[in-house]
Amino acid sequence: MIERALELLSDLTEEEKVATVNAHPRIGEDPRRLSRFSLAEQGADLVPELERLNAAYEARFGFRFVVFVDGRPKSEIVEVLKRRLGNDRNQELETGLRAVVDIARSRLG
Repeated sequence: MIERALELLSDLTEEEKVATVNAHPRIGEDPRRLSRFSLAEQGADLVPELERLNAAYEARFGFRFVVFVDGRPKSEIVEVLKRRLGNDRNQELETGLRAVVDIARSRLG
């Protein structure tokens, strides 16, 4: 199923790609708004810098920042987000889509 999802990514329209990425909750979202899976992966601590960086990312690219957290501390995710702000839009959209699939793979495992 995961391999098929990866194959289908290239068939999505731009609008569908953005919708797929935007279906993922924001990293650092209010814990009360997260699914149990997202809460387990992201943790419940709030990092104000993530809110600011998420807003900058969304303004720059037009979609949400998605990364496979995989238990990493939010301080590490802040650094990933800062680096990715320097990428181009197409690269970020593809990176975000792959992250969505990686998250699904982990949850299915």
